[in-house]
Amino acid sequence: MLREWRKEDFRPWLAICAEPEVTRHFGGTPMSAEDVFRRLTAAVGGWVWNGFGTWAVERRSDGKLIGNAGIFTAWRDLEPEFGEQPEMGWIFATEAHGQGFASEACRVVLDWAEAHLAPTPIWAIIAPENDPSLKLAERLGFERHSETRYKDEPTIVLRRPAWG
Repeated sequence: MLREWRKEDFRPWLAICAEPEVTRHFGGTPMSAEDVFRRLTAAVGGWVWNGFGTWAVERRSDGKLIGNAGIFTAWRDLEPEFGEQPEMGWIFATEAHGQGFASEACRVVLDWAEAHLAPTPIWAIIAPENDPSLKLAERLGFERHSETRYKDEPTIVLRRPAWG
């Protein structure tokens, strides 16, 4: 289930962002409490700033926070510059990997975007060795655009064409 972020999500999200299997594809080390706090406030603020953002994803069976998914602007220091065009991202707890949660959540995000935003390309960046996310992006309609380096790491840039 996708829902808005809550203040009480901070500690559970911090725990997810400390899992080595979760962070190995972006940075490789657990995120600090400060980094997680900044990401969460950016997630919440994106809704005010852009009219879109990321959602917390909780498992329906027990209400546990298991990930996030959404669209956002990050103004990353890479080429091509996405600028105002949204970027899509998803992060899920290790216990949720391989169960279809990311696929289901991302499809809901894209359905929401197509219903609420003017047609626009959506971008994504994924580490080359993150095969599950690359396969998911492909199923979601993303196409490989280019390869670059982001924060000194090899990165695949993907683009989903505007709908409609």
